[in-house]
Amino acid sequence: MATRWGICSAGRISHDFAVALKTLPAEEHQVVAVAARTIADAEEFARKHSICRAYGSYEELARDADVDVVYNGVIHPHHLKTCLLFMNAKKNVLCEKPLAMNAREVKEILDAAKRNNVFLMEAVWTRFFPVSVEIRRLLAQSELGEVKMVRSEFGRPLMHVPRLLQKDLGGGALLSIGMYCLQLVLMVFDGEKPESIQATGVCLETGVDETVVVTLKFSKNRMATFTYSSRVELPNDAIIAGTKGTIHVPEKMWCPTSLIVNGEERHFPVPEPSLPLNFPNGTGLRYEAEEVRQCLLKGLKESTIMSHADSLLLAELEDEIRRQVGVVYSQDCQ
Repeated sequence: MATRWGICSAGRISHDFAVALKTLPAEEHQVVAVAARTIADAEEFARKHSICRAYGSYEELARDADVDVVYNGVIHPHHLKTCLLFMNAKKNVLCEKPLAMNAREVKEILDAAKRNNVFLMEAVWTRFFPVSVEIRRLLAQSELGEVKMVRSEFGRPLMHVPRLLQKDLGGGALLSIGMYCLQLVLMVFDGEKPESIQATGVCLETGVDETVVVTLKFSKNRMATFTYSSRVELPNDAIIAGTKGTIHVPEKMWCPTSLIVNGEERHFPVPEPSLPLNFPNGTGLRYEAEEVRQCLLKGLKESTIMSHADSLLLAELEDEIRRQVGVVYSQDCQ
C-alpha cells in the first residue's frame, strides 16, 4: 500500500516536497490532502499538484482518516502548535527543521509523540541524501582513520527575506541555515555532545543573528568549526579530516550531490523535477520521505538517522549558541 501523505501549509517548501514525492513510485507515495490557512491557497496548491482534497484549516487535515502521515511545512514558530494538533489526532508527523524554537518546545513535541505512540521525525533532509549515506558508510568503515576535524560554512545573501529578519517569524540565520553545519558536525561525531562550545557573531537591529562563527571541542581532542551568515555568500562546503584521509563536500553542503574522497570525486545527482522548484536540489526531499515510509512499514516511531535524541541535542546546542550571541525569542520567556 502507498504511504498516504497530508501536507500542512501551501508554502514554498511544501511545493518542493510535493514535487519531490512525484519522483517516487506512485504506488508507494501519494499526497491525498493539503491544508492551508485559507481554502483558496489550499485549492490552488491542490490543483497544481493534482491532490484530491483541500482544506482551509489544519484541524480538518488532522481529522482526515485517510492520512497516514503529515508533512508539516509551516514556519517554525508554529511547529509546536501544529505538531501537537496532528499528534494528538494520532497522526504520524514529518516536521520541517528546526523542529521547534528551542529545546523546551522540542521536549514538548517529543513527549507528545511518545504519549500518542506516533512516528515523528525532524525533516533534516541533508541526512538522507546519498552523499550523507556515503559519508556515514566511509566513517563506519574507518576510511579516514580517526576523524580529528570538521569544518563547514553556509552563507547566502538573504537580507531580502523577511522570514530571516523578523524575530516573530523565527528569524535568524542559525535556525534557518546555520543548523545545517551543526547537524553535519553531530552526524560525523555520531550524536556525541561536545565538551565545549564557543560562539561569537553579530546580530541585526531586529535582534536576530546574522553572521556567527562557532567552535566545538569533542572528546579525544576532536574539533569542529563552522561559520554561517545570512549577509554574504560563503563557499558553502564542508571538510571532514581524519588521520588517514579527507572528505570534501565541495558545494551546497546542505543539499549535496557530490563529494571528494582523498582527491577522488563522486557524483550523486538528484532527479529532475516535474515543476519548477523554489530551492536548489529540491527533489532531494524525496530521500527523507522514503525514510519515513520505511520506518512506518517497520512500525518504528523514530528514525535512527535523525532520532529524537538527535533533534533534542541539536536544539540544546542551538539554544546555547543563541545564548552566547544574544538572541532571545518570545518562546524562550515562557
